[in-house]
Amino acid sequence: MSSITKRITNTVAYLCLLMVMVSGPALGSEKKVLFTSLEWPPYSGAALREQGASVAVARAAFAVMGYQLEVHFYPWPRAVGLAKKADSPYQGYLPEYYSAAIEQEFLFSDTIGVSPLGFAEQTMKPIVWRSIADLESRKVGVVRGYVNTQVLDDRIASGRIKAEPVVADVDNLKKLAVGRLDLAVIDHHVFRYLLAHDPALAGMEKQLQLNSKILEQKALFVCFKNSEAGQELVAIFNEGLKRIDAQKIIDEYLSATP
Repeated sequence: MSSITKRITNTVAYLCLLMVMVSGPALGSEKKVLFTSLEWPPYSGAALREQGASVAVARAAFAVMGYQLEVHFYPWPRAVGLAKKADSPYQGYLPEYYSAAIEQEFLFSDTIGVSPLGFAEQTMKPIVWRSIADLESRKVGVVRGYVNTQVLDDRIASGRIKAEPVVADVDNLKKLAVGRLDLAVIDHHVFRYLLAHDPALAGMEKQLQLNSKILEQKALFVCFKNSEAGQELVAIFNEGLKRIDAQKIIDEYLSATP
């Protein structure tokens, strides 16, 4: 091989290597990121397909930036608490609604989806309301540690609305079915999923329904540790979100979920 041919071959090899380096991470070179979440189907859950719709979006956004997302599932207060600890291996948690109080402790990503938040009620006892003030005589079920809406949470905190916190949505629905609650705050997709799949609610499909008035269309986010590393990671994640179609992932996920 002539010296000219060698130089051309070396140049081509160098250019090929350069193209691989700038085009993205090599196969198998993804960096791992560790997050917490909760059992909140169809958005998140250890046994769900792709671990849920929200996790699917987060995983796709990380993957396009060369990161592999691993999620561990815990009861909600523990999921948040572990993500908050400075010495824990977790870089954050998902999914979450926005709250000014949470923003004091975590960094919020750009939105990863929307959650239609409303009330479940007894089919035979539908409740008509126009404002949260109309519910001050009602017993309302909430999940401990969940953000609801600012107006509702403020009235619960002041005692003007009687709220009974439980550990999970399914507990509220069971209490609602036997008349121990008038309403239960719940995401519409979560309500439908639980009635269709949770054995604890078997036979209650005709007893419970969604209230006709929605509380709020709540944006969903990933929360990152409020640290220098967290700031870098949320910027990477947000760039990944720009490179994928998050809404398409969610729509396809929900449409394929019986």
